[in-house]
Amino acid sequence: MENITKDRKEKFQLSEKLLDIFSKYSMIIILVVLLIAFQLMTDGIFLRPLNITNIVLQNSHILVLDVGMLLVVLLGYVDLSVGSVMAFVGAIAGLMMVNNDISPIIAVPVCLLVGALIGAWQGFWVAYVGIPAFIVTLAGLLMFRGLTQVVLGGQSLAPFPKVFQKISTGYLPNLFGGDGLHITTLILGGLLAAMMVFGQWRAREKRKENNFEVQSFPVFVALAIFTVVTVMVLSFVFASYQGFPVILIILAFIVILYGFITNQTVAGRQIYATGGNRKSAELSGINTKKITFWVFVNMGFMAALAGLILAARLNAATPQAGNSLELDAMASVYFGGASTSGGIGTVMGAIVGGLVMGVLNNGMSILGVGVDWQQAIKGLILLLAVVLDIYNKKRKIS
Repeated sequence: MENITKDRKEKFQLSEKLLDIFSKYSMIIILVVLLIAFQLMTDGIFLRPLNITNIVLQNSHILVLDVGMLLVVLLGYVDLSVGSVMAFVGAIAGLMMVNNDISPIIAVPVCLLVGALIGAWQGFWVAYVGIPAFIVTLAGLLMFRGLTQVVLGGQSLAPFPKVFQKISTGYLPNLFGGDGLHITTLILGGLLAAMMVFGQWRAREKRKENNFEVQSFPVFVALAIFTVVTVMVLSFVFASYQGFPVILIILAFIVILYGFITNQTVAGRQIYATGGNRKSAELSGINTKKITFWVFVNMGFMAALAGLILAARLNAATPQAGNSLELDAMASVYFGGASTSGGIGTVMGAIVGGLVMGVLNNGMSILGVGVDWQQAIKGLILLLAVVLDIYNKKRKIS
């Protein structure tokens, strides 16, 4: 009888550990499963270097939005205006560079400043006046979509200067020559893999110094090997085409920067604290209004950057640019593990969630799935992501 009880207890503990592992790495597991499934269903087309590069180029602006939206969601808010802000900033860029022949060196910083000012405008009403973010950003959605029409006069502006287009369509030069593999990409991939493994080791050692629980050494080695293999395989895929796109380098810089801000800085900890429990954060001395204001300024800046990236890829400023992208950004963030109530979420989770949505879009398009069904499937996935979030919370409480 005791042996039966012991066996049941061990099985229960094993199932709990498996659930914890799936909960922690669920997005990565789902992403890998999707990649394999679409590769099989498309007869090997999906993982071709050209298509992988297209996935990055087609979803780069959404991934930028995801990072900005994550900070907003961490506070327990949403920003419904980002798609309209993207279109408005793209229109300003078109007005400056296409109509008035202003250099991108001047136009790009001005457009980013416009985005930050829009974020400051909305952040003021949310943080200092106390108007719900949903209402403020819904008003922004309508207002900046209308202003886009005013600036463009209902017409598209094109083409942009070649230098500006390189933001979304350019590739790193192959410094080592050759007509085969892009050697520069392979070298950068190797350096990136080494840096990631070193970062994992440093994080493990720091946890040990602070007497926190760490994974066993064999598990650490397995994760390190997985990291190296993943990075090098992706580097080889890109090197087989034209190398790393310029936008991928920009995205990597953004992920590293915001990963550092959220994990290693006082501001990052204050954002999590404010989203987790605003009253407790205020009592501990955190200026929650200031935090909220600057998070919305950052969101405006990131929406402007995403708008410039989209305009560069389309090579045009169009009135309909950014339509419904706020929904894609929010879906990616929630699907990446962010909590609807705030205080929970990571930059890498948002990026992985964005990649899952991008892979779904691309894979379903190759298979010939209609846009109507694509929208329905993405809506179902968003609902399942929120259900999973609620289930994990209840399981931890119990």
